[in-house]
Amino acid sequence: MSLKEIKEKLKAPIIWGNLLAVFITVIVLFIALIWWLNSYTHHGDGIEMPDLFGVNYQKAQNDLEKEGLILVVNDSSYNKGIPSGCILLQQPEKGMKVKQGRIVYVTINSLTMPRVAIPDLIDNSSYREAQAKLTALDFKMLPPKLIDGEKDWVYGIQHEGRNLSAGDMVAKESQLVLVIGNGSLGSRDDMSGYDDWSTSDSSRVRSSAGGASDDIDDFLEVFE
Repeated sequence: MSLKEIKEKLKAPIIWGNLLAVFITVIVLFIALIWWLNSYTHHGDGIEMPDLFGVNYQKAQNDLEKEGLILVVNDSSYNKGIPSGCILLQQPEKGMKVKQGRIVYVTINSLTMPRVAIPDLIDNSSYREAQAKLTALDFKMLPPKLIDGEKDWVYGIQHEGRNLSAGDMVAKESQLVLVIGNGSLGSRDDMSGYDDWSTSDSSRVRSSAGGASDDIDDFLEVFE
């Protein structure tokens, strides 16, 4: 078939009619497919996620269950400005549209205060230094107890009458008391004569409240 004959056939109306029919059929099928997919997947439909920040977990769970959503706790943190058991973070975020049956993951405010290790401060720091470090760890500092010793030197740490050691885990915002020297023994450079000072000298110890030896809670130290 020559090129001229091919050109003549292409000019036939039936050829262009068939091509147009095929094109229209493809367009119709494409539109029908998009409509079916949207209908099947419910595209554009869904529940708008509410803002769950600060909402009690149990209340949020009940509210979301009514919408057909599932609430799951996947982490916990601590924010002292939010009541315990309330939601801090959520995924999906507020405003997003989700379908029924979707799992909503949340981070809730811890039910218990985080615990912090007591740093190595006993017989290793001054009152001002120890107070600054403990305050930075969110502990509440009560007035110190005084015993015979180098002025403002830390000889112990107490919590609710219990003597603490370095490494002990204590809840943040706990009230702590530092047991410090009252200056009766001078500076540490002048204490060579106290090497044999023992716990039998309990009569020398007094508290800031009135000097009663029963308030020092066994914080007499042997200086080595």
